[in-house]
This record gives sequence, C-alpha cells and structure tokens, in this order.
Amino acid sequence: MATAERAAVVLLSGGLDSATVLALARALGRRVHALSFRYGQRHAIELAYARRQAQRQGVTAHEIVDLAHLGSLVASATALVAGSSLEVPKDREPEQPGIPSTYVPARNTLFLAYGLAWAETLDAADIWIGVNALDYSGYPDCRPAFIDAFAELARVATRRGIEGDPIRIEAPLLHLAKHEIIGLGADHGVDYADTLSCYDPVVAGEHALACGHCDSCTLRRRGFAEAGVPDPTQYVG
Repeated sequence: MATAERAAVVLLSGGLDSATVLALARALGRRVHALSFRYGQRHAIELAYARRQAQRQGVTAHEIVDLAHLGSLVASATALVAGSSLEVPKDREPEQPGIPSTYVPARNTLFLAYGLAWAETLDAADIWIGVNALDYSGYPDCRPAFIDAFAELARVATRRGIEGDPIRIEAPLLHLAKHEIIGLGADHGVDYADTLSCYDPVVAGEHALACGHCDSCTLRRRGFAEAGVPDPTQYVG
C-alpha cells in the first residue's frame, strides 16, 4: 500500500464494493478524490448513493464524469445501459460459465484511464478500484490479469511512471468473497443500507428498491447471509 496522508483517487459507483474500498482508503489516511461515472447505465440512481457515501466518508473531492454517449455506443452489446434492447438476466447462478450480458465493454478500462489522468494531476500515489475476481459474474475487466496489465500501462504511459514512481492500482477486494468484503466493510463502519448493487432497480426519489433477482442482487444477498450480517437492502415486494 502507498504511504499514508497521500492523495488517492477512488472509483466510486455507489455500490457495496466501492463503498468498502472507499472506507479502506480513508482508514489508511488517504486524502480521497472520489470519481464516479454517468455512462447511460440503467441504474443511474447509483450516483445518488455515491454522492452520499462520498459525503458520509469525508472525501476531499467528488467528481461525476459524464460518459453518457458510451451508452449509445455499446447498447447492442450490454443489457446494463438504458438504451439496450437486451434484458437484465434474472434468477440465474452468477457463477455459471460465460460472460453475462451485463458486461459493459471496456468500462473499467475507461474508468481507470480517467482515474489515471486525475491521479497524475493530483500527484496521487494510487487509484483504488473495487473489482473482485471471485464474486464477479465473470467480467474480464475484474480479473487479476486486467489489473496487472493496467498497472503496467500506468507505468509506461505517464510521466510519473517514466520517472520511476508509477501510480499504483489498488484492488484490495480482488481475492475476497462477497461475505468477506461485507465483514471487512462492517468492521470499518460502512453503511450498506445506503449502497445500491442492483442492475435493474425501481427508483423511488433519491433511493431505489433492488429487484432481488439480478446477478448482483443474488451475490449481495448470499454475501450478507454468509457473513452473518443482517441484509439492510430494500427489495421490491
């Protein structure tokens, strides 16, 4: 991990994993600059959760980047954007083989690229991301090989990297199961009641009801049960 009291960029979606990563970065004394994205996602209400988590956890700054045009570019390839004709998969086993239709092409590559630009500008030592290689529905940009490859990119593509002090990619949840993530976040005081993991929620003002049937809801429910922590999620019905 990087030296405490340094600036860090944290990718913050408003979901369970990113809220946990934010808490871990804050616990190590980072001056957090949180970065969220509006990319045409069906669950754009997650950004309201991101704002509240950023405020609650005392970040130095929080920026929401508008990548709305991405949604129209990838709509035919992913069910996760509002303009897609594909349906969000429901009631399936998230671990089954194959990459599900909720995968968004190049999403984490774009997010980390924006984070890299901001981190170098801020002289931040690291970028934190909540990817997970166990409970992750098989997305290629949540795997260790992707994180390692982007870290190498950061080394060769930035002035800091060329000068011998590359920006690190911190992925502290990479090898944790969902129940381990929840336990870790609970130990750090994360308010999981004010996080949203659902891919297809029903919006109610600044909050939402989770569908309870998408891959993300299934993994979240299972994680709370296995962690022995009461699930604070508000589900439809």
